[in-house]
Amino acid sequence: MFVDHIRVLAKAGDGGHGIVSFRREKFVPRGGPDGGDGGDGGYVILKVCRNTDNLRAFAFNPKLLAGDGGHGQTYKRHGKKGKTFIGKVPPGTVVYQSNAADMAEAAELERSDGGVDLEPVIDLTDEGQEHILCIPGKGGKGNFHFRSSTNQAPEEVKLGTEGEQGVFYLELRRIADAGFVGFPNAGKSTLMGALSANKPKIGAYPFTTLKPSVGVVDFPGFQRCTIADIPGLIEGASENRGLGHEFLRHITRCHLLIFVIDMAGVDGREPIEDLQILRKEIKEYDEELAKFPWMIVANKMDLKKSEEQLAIFKSRFPKIDIVPISAQEETGLDELREMLMQKVGKKSDV
Repeated sequence: MFVDHIRVLAKAGDGGHGIVSFRREKFVPRGGPDGGDGGDGGYVILKVCRNTDNLRAFAFNPKLLAGDGGHGQTYKRHGKKGKTFIGKVPPGTVVYQSNAADMAEAAELERSDGGVDLEPVIDLTDEGQEHILCIPGKGGKGNFHFRSSTNQAPEEVKLGTEGEQGVFYLELRRIADAGFVGFPNAGKSTLMGALSANKPKIGAYPFTTLKPSVGVVDFPGFQRCTIADIPGLIEGASENRGLGHEFLRHITRCHLLIFVIDMAGVDGREPIEDLQILRKEIKEYDEELAKFPWMIVANKMDLKKSEEQLAIFKSRFPKIDIVPISAQEETGLDELREMLMQKVGKKSDV
C-alpha cells in the first residue's frame, strides 16, 4: 500500500503533578515537606529517514501520542519524563497544520463546504532533519518548593501543564531532478527501467504504474541525476480524472519536466495533440509548474509512422529539445543521457 498524504493527530505528553508529602521516619516524626516534582511530558517529533519511502506507517496508526510525565514522589524525587514519540518520514514530506482541534472536527470540516484551512509548517527534505510537532507539558512542583519560615508544613503544589495537541496533514512530494510526464502506455516505465536500476512493473496496457517511483541515472565522471515516474495523465487530470492527478505533486520539485510522447500513436492518438493536452493539464494544475524547463522524449521510434510524425513534430516545435528514442529497443538512450547530464547532472555524493 502506497500512502503519500495523510491526516494525523499529534499529542505531546502532559506534565506530571507535584505532590504533597512530609518526611516521616522513626526518629524524624515531624520532618519537613519532601513532595517531589512531576516529570515533563514527551515530545512529538518527525524525523527524516531515507529508508522510508512513503507514509504508510501513519495509515495504520494516525495518532502520534507521546508519553505523559510521571507524578512527583516522596523524598523529593522527581517523576519520570514522558517518552518522546519519533515518527519517521521520507525526504520530501511537507507538513501542514489544520485549524481543526481533533480528527473528528477535521473530518467534519472536510465534508462541509468550508473545508479545512491548512497552514504550511515545514518542508522536510534532508536526511536526519527533525521537527518538533508538539511541545510537551511541564512537570508541576511538589510542596517542598513552597516551604518558608512562616509556612513549614505547606500543602500547596503546582500541577503539571498539558502538552500541545493538533491535527496535521502530511504530504509527500518526491525529490527528483527530472520528472516523466506522459499519457498511460507512453513507455515511461520502460524508459525508467532502461535508464536506471529501478525496474518498475511494465505491461502492454494503460495504468501499469500505480504509484510514483524514483530512479537514479549514472553518468561518467561520478555524476548522476534522479528521475521520477508518475502514473500516466489523461485529459481532465487537473480536475481529478484518472490516476495521475493524485501524484502530480511529486514533480513539483523537479528541475526539468520530460514529456514522454508515443510518436507512433499506438493507441490511435496524435502526438502533437498529446503534448498540447499534457501541457494544458500541467498548467491548470499549477501555473508555476508549467513554467519549469522542459523537453520532449519521442518514444517508440522503432514503430511505423514514427519517423513521419517526428518530422511534423520537429517543425511544430523547433525551439524545444526533442530526443528520439525507443525505450523497448534501448536506442537513442546515449543521446538522452548526454542531454540529462547537461541539464540536471550533478556530482555524486559517493
